[in-house]
Amino acid sequence: MSTETTGRRRGRRPAGQDTRTALVDAARAVFAENGYDGATVRAIATRAGVDAAMVNHWFGSKEGLFAQAVLELPFSPHELLEALRDGPDDEFGERIVRTFVTRWDGAGGDTFQALVRSIASHEQAGHVLRDFFGKFFTTLISSVGADQVPLRTSLCASQMVGIGMIRYIAKFEPLASADVETLVHAVAPNVQRYLTGDLG
Repeated sequence: MSTETTGRRRGRRPAGQDTRTALVDAARAVFAENGYDGATVRAIATRAGVDAAMVNHWFGSKEGLFAQAVLELPFSPHELLEALRDGPDDEFGERIVRTFVTRWDGAGGDTFQALVRSIASHEQAGHVLRDFFGKFFTTLISSVGADQVPLRTSLCASQMVGIGMIRYIAKFEPLASADVETLVHAVAPNVQRYLTGDLG
């Protein structure tokens, strides 16, 4: 290996943990673009700037990398619930929409995109989405003493997954590029009704 090559690699990635992080970041982006089946180990390694053998070295397989990059959500559901409970019950809808869109925007929407694009070919991806939103909204709705918890949970999840689909995958304008507060004002009243309102 030449001095030039060695220097360049050291400058970009001085430690093994940096290689692992680069692979996770690259995998999240490639899975978001192509789904599980369409993503290849070579494409992920190329984007990360490392040899494809590093995927097996760090994760064992593409499946192992997918589990690390996509199936482990980039936030703690418990921490998220605690943050959302901090405020009046009649403003839950606003806090939910603002928090989810802000966090998804901050991560480029990659985890959400990767999960949704992989549902058809990777059963665990659909399970992660259902499990997260199911437990999350069930806990939140139960905490405010609302009735029809399963129905409310599904309705809330449909609203948030729908926003994610339109904003990050289908990219319908003007919603895809709308600022967060525009979405909050437009969508939060629906989420609030699903949480605590009369469902008729």
